[in-house]
Amino acid sequence: MINLTNAPDYESLSVPVERAFTVAAAKTKGLAERWERQTGSPVFTVNGQYTQRGWTEWTQGFQFGNALLIYEVLDEPWFLDYGRRKTLQAMAPHLSHTGVHDHGFNNISTYGNLLRMITEGRINAGPWETEFYKLALKVSGAVQASRWTNLPGELGYIPSFNGAHSLFADTIRSLRVLAVSHKLGHVLMGEQDAKISLLRRLLQHAEATARWNVYLGKGRDRWDIRGRVAHESIFNLASGAYRCPSSQQGYSPFTTWTRGLAWIILGFAEQLEFLADLPEPEFTDLRLPYFPDKATALERFEEVARATCDFFIEHTPPDGIPYWDTGAPNLYKIERYQERPADPFNPHESVDSSAAAIAAQGFLRLARHLNAAKDSNPARKAAAISYERAGRAIAAALMKEPYLSSDTSHEGLLLHAVYHLPNGWDNSSDGSGLPRGESCMWGDYHLLELALYLWRVSRGQEPQRFDTV
Repeated sequence: MINLTNAPDYESLSVPVERAFTVAAAKTKGLAERWERQTGSPVFTVNGQYTQRGWTEWTQGFQFGNALLIYEVLDEPWFLDYGRRKTLQAMAPHLSHTGVHDHGFNNISTYGNLLRMITEGRINAGPWETEFYKLALKVSGAVQASRWTNLPGELGYIPSFNGAHSLFADTIRSLRVLAVSHKLGHVLMGEQDAKISLLRRLLQHAEATARWNVYLGKGRDRWDIRGRVAHESIFNLASGAYRCPSSQQGYSPFTTWTRGLAWIILGFAEQLEFLADLPEPEFTDLRLPYFPDKATALERFEEVARATCDFFIEHTPPDGIPYWDTGAPNLYKIERYQERPADPFNPHESVDSSAAAIAAQGFLRLARHLNAAKDSNPARKAAAISYERAGRAIAAALMKEPYLSSDTSHEGLLLHAVYHLPNGWDNSSDGSGLPRGESCMWGDYHLLELALYLWRVSRGQEPQRFDTV
């Protein structure tokens, strides 16, 4: 399990955080110069060079979002100009893309970061530029919410690109765009001018995810271990009945793909921050039977976030870097793998540094939410301390070798990430068949999001929030 006793404080992390941004700056400029001659989105590296993979277009927002996050710390105008210009030139198709569940990734990372920095007074913009970003996010939230599968009991979900029968764990973080669109006063207009609440669909999707993608130790099947996550849930579209767990990128439906686990941790933690600031009538007016009031919704989201955080801590090596799946078939060949730091060079199973970067921010945000609560429940306060330490411990491991890449010939920032191991899409440069030494665009971006969180806290500032509009 993760070692929570020696986690560095924020001040100690300030130097590696600033180094991460300096390293990222050179890599982002280099990729921008080369990628101008390419089409599509860079996804993951092969022998250190970013390449494409035509599965879905979900990583372009990270490519340009990296530049915007770097600008916020280094204050170099090139990064703001590049992020602004490429958002205008390349991101419009992502606003109206009806075939994916990825709007909250692509569009919050670009339009969302730009609007946040305007709102915070970090960058100057005229009223029309501000309204342009607001309109983009309104549209994106509505388009994402229009991709919908209804379920009995006033439930439903945003289906994955696999089809209307498929609910992915990943999508919990894409709910960010529904939250922002709702906060900007927008709704989805349906047949006969029906006004569909984006907050309602956000809560419906989150509850469906909590019921069927997250195990809470309540005996739903033989392998119901508290905090375990199924990557995908499958439904019968004729009846709306839940049929079975599945996994696209994990080892099996009955093991936990750790990046899916990380998406749940961060997605629910961020939504807790968003929901905590909403007025009570916004919940009661929806008349959802499972969320009759704000307190019930917050309790449910916290239940899921804490269960998955506890599972991650228990099933991850001491340094906080997980192997790609908690049930990966050859883990048993790694002697005492949960008792010593993860080994990205072992000959048996790959680690996934991108899962660590995603989860670390979730740990920190959940700890902050628990600490902000007015009650003095000792168990909640103790949990907050553990989550805070876990987030800082993971960050410390990621922002140094062998995970942070200072090699100027390598275009990636965060090494030892995994994309789709079951499909064999990841590069294996040493002939082992295992991906190692490569990067992915979402791993680089989430490392910088984590670094920005740490940078702001170390300077006595509030962490950035996706819903600052």
